[in-house]
Amino acid sequence: MNRVLQIFVVLCATLSATLLSAQQNIGGRGGINSVAVNDDGSVSFSYYNPDAQSVAVKGDFITLRGETLERVELFEAESGIWQGTTPPLTSELYYYSFIIDNRVEVRDPASIYCLRDVGSLISYFVVPGGRGDLYMAQDVPHGTLARVWYSVDDAPERRMTIYTPAGYERGGRYPVLYLLHGMGGDEEAWVATGRLAEIMDNMIAKGDAEPMIVVMTNGCMQHLAAPGYSAEGMWSPYMSGSMDGSFESHFEDVVTWVDRHYRTKARRSSRAIAGLSMGGFHALHISQHYPTLFDYVALFSAAIFRGKEGVEIYENLEAKLDRQFASHPRLYWIGIGNEDFLYEENVEFRALLDAHNLPYTYFESSGGHTWRNWRIYLTEIASKLFK
Repeated sequence: MNRVLQIFVVLCATLSATLLSAQQNIGGRGGINSVAVNDDGSVSFSYYNPDAQSVAVKGDFITLRGETLERVELFEAESGIWQGTTPPLTSELYYYSFIIDNRVEVRDPASIYCLRDVGSLISYFVVPGGRGDLYMAQDVPHGTLARVWYSVDDAPERRMTIYTPAGYERGGRYPVLYLLHGMGGDEEAWVATGRLAEIMDNMIAKGDAEPMIVVMTNGCMQHLAAPGYSAEGMWSPYMSGSMDGSFESHFEDVVTWVDRHYRTKARRSSRAIAGLSMGGFHALHISQHYPTLFDYVALFSAAIFRGKEGVEIYENLEAKLDRQFASHPRLYWIGIGNEDFLYEENVEFRALLDAHNLPYTYFESSGGHTWRNWRIYLTEIASKLFK
């Protein structure tokens, strides 16, 4: 640890008793406020473990003067209570965990605030005052989340989550965004980790997005629903997915089911499809397979060239894209982080679009294959849909 950082952390430990009276105490059990977001955006941590020899905090927030650090060391401020404070952070949703004795990593046992990503539960906090406000429930009109079951062609019923905006119950028809998850995800992913309801409520209330229905399907054809929500029982989440054409081939039936059961504007100009990673792959191939079904297409960190070989729906991509763009979609949007492992794949795909003079909007962010980026991409496209 360099000398500047040592001085900084010692000062944080000294001030921690004062900082724990900060504006937002997030995690608290047994008299310990484990996470406190302070007025300046810094975050104070407390962890009780009288047997520990050392405690540190690891997370996606630790920077000091632009230098990325692996963790922030905590100091034993009093018997068994380890404390420390980060530098001021920008407004965002952040993940964190505690490292005990340099060998055991645990989520915060004193905080109820955790997100599920595939099979992992991750502690988190939100620094308000900017982008983070979008990811927190605000005093605005709220939409409704419904978990519904549908079936097409006498197939077993499958579960999906549908968001309807505030005021839907009073009547009227609405455009629809079909929002798809990535490998290992399910119909709960965008609601839990993606903060879909909070984002849409807040953006619609501010006038930054049009009121819309959002449909979140389960893109893993091996399972009917998220773990624990079907007769399959309490199976353990894993990196499951479907890139064999089975999900894409029946998607028009999903759209038909939604149009029959919800008050939608059942026309191309009022339909959008977007997805992250595997879901971006699905959105790419669904939109080219049904070239006049969606006027808006968005690919978030998309896996482009990864489909099973010999599947008709994935073949002749260039010709199918030409046919799709011949009908002039209003928006074809591509977003990727500059450290994403799929970055070069997206470079290759954009070169293909450029070679065919097919217009698209490109958004490049920092970072990698992360939910932080995908939440940002959702806010970016939500402001552009159905205008």
